[in-house]
Amino acid sequence: MSRHQKLELTWIGKDERPRLEPRILLEDPALSHHAKERHDGDIFDNRLIFGDNLLALKALEQELAGKVKCVFIDPPYNTGSAFAHYHDGLEHSLWLSLMRDRLELIRRCLSEDGSLWITIDDNEAHYLKVICDEIFGRSNFIGNAIWEKADSPRMDAQFFSVRHDHLLVFGKDITKTSWNKLTTIEAAEHYDKLDAEGRKYYLKPLRAMGGQGDSREARPTLYYSMTAPDGTQVFPKRQDGTDGAWRWNKTKTEQESNRIDWIKGRNGWTPNYRIYAEANAQRPPETIWSHSDVGSNRTSKAEIKGLFPDLIPFGTPKPERLLQRVIQIATNPCDIVLDSFAGSGTTGAVAHKMGRRWIMVELGDHAITHCAPRLTKIIDGEDDGGITAAVGWQGGGGFRFYRLAPSLLTKDRFDNWVIAPSYNAAMLAEAVCKLMGFTYAPSQVPEEYWRHGHSTETDFIYVTTQSLTHDALKKLSDEVGPKRTLLVCCKAWNGKESTVPNLTVKKIPHAVLKKCEWGRDDYSLTVASLPVAPKGNGADVDTDAADSGEAPAKRRGRPRKEPEPSLFDVGSGAEEV
Repeated sequence: MSRHQKLELTWIGKDERPRLEPRILLEDPALSHHAKERHDGDIFDNRLIFGDNLLALKALEQELAGKVKCVFIDPPYNTGSAFAHYHDGLEHSLWLSLMRDRLELIRRCLSEDGSLWITIDDNEAHYLKVICDEIFGRSNFIGNAIWEKADSPRMDAQFFSVRHDHLLVFGKDITKTSWNKLTTIEAAEHYDKLDAEGRKYYLKPLRAMGGQGDSREARPTLYYSMTAPDGTQVFPKRQDGTDGAWRWNKTKTEQESNRIDWIKGRNGWTPNYRIYAEANAQRPPETIWSHSDVGSNRTSKAEIKGLFPDLIPFGTPKPERLLQRVIQIATNPCDIVLDSFAGSGTTGAVAHKMGRRWIMVELGDHAITHCAPRLTKIIDGEDDGGITAAVGWQGGGGFRFYRLAPSLLTKDRFDNWVIAPSYNAAMLAEAVCKLMGFTYAPSQVPEEYWRHGHSTETDFIYVTTQSLTHDALKKLSDEVGPKRTLLVCCKAWNGKESTVPNLTVKKIPHAVLKKCEWGRDDYSLTVASLPVAPKGNGADVDTDAADSGEAPAKRRGRPRKEPEPSLFDVGSGAEEV
């Protein structure tokens, strides 16, 4: 095999990819929450999204592409264990596919200088690393931090008592990835001495402690005598008694004499020099994260219990200090932090307290029972746990709670695709904009009723439930003018496009039928195993019906009837051209 040949992980179903529908998001004002007062620096455009995270990432893709500074995800570990809030135990190949699909969308959302952080255990960590290598490129692997998630051993372990999780970290482009160093406010324990001014320091021998290079012969300028407190002349000696060398030359020793402490032992006097703790010192993050620094599972469970003493405890929440370190390293104030496996909402909670914008996605009911109430307490200044005191959080800001809209198309009882009855004209316009790659931005000028969205400064889209005549299209063309173009999506039309060169006309739903799979609301990590293929009997199965959750039916021989009423049958209230 050539050394240039690309190595890839293979698994059953790898080539199968979902055709995702880019849904719109619908706010639920009853669950959104904002502070009663506005303060400088408050952020209100945070979002908590309730729904399948793959569909949610697809819904956000167009808006967030290249804008997210940090993604932190804590996906189900695929351990085979049963959790109260996740069915964690997928067949291995299916788990790989589902993670791959999400990671590809996450990469598109990341900014060029952004980074991805994933917590995972040994069960899938090494396979997940290879998947990330394929998606992000091996050269963009930053490191694997080890988080000490347990603060005590399990004495009933058969083999190892597992006390760690992995934290895999990738940059979208490692040459552009920007990180902050950690600030050390408190001096480490080994700074165990104080000088007359109260500054902490520790001592290190002035005698060079290296190998052969620290002999008198190798470093003759560093061999000289020093005067001990009792007047004794002390020369550097190696452990074997032969002549050695000092760390500093004679000039520096004289200049730094106030940093030298003499200690008398059984073998005489030894000079040592002071190393002071720097106030607010900056240091790069390391790959070992101890529970004493960032908390453990015990810490996080206590945090959740403090917030929700009467609710079922969340199985594996992450401590706030763990997320604080990630966000401190990877972001700056007002950057966007995304978590598409929100769980108990720790990522949003910490990001909010640290002045970052955040977006969280959660399919489970704990989006309502845990996440929304938790963020509400934080906004109201009623959460005094976690990192609240450390960052001086007192409340403020807000978030909006969104639900994924239902699928745009649904099957009627005659097996025809129709616009879902729950869609009004505005929802339809926004959904079609997403499907066609336009940014939904309705014009506020009444005369420009046809400006529902744009792809460029001169290219627009108009979505209507009307059937347009040739005269209506001609009038629309005149209003758009020769310097602008317009994509018209309507129920039906007649005439020749050559007479309206600045318009492109498409019929919906026909124009969008093949763009994605419709009617599927759940791509979640809750499937127990790969589905068993049905035994073939020669029937022509309606796969669209199967995707929508309806019973499969034969295509041949079924009479075609007019669809049930849908948005296209609206009479009064529809737009007039």
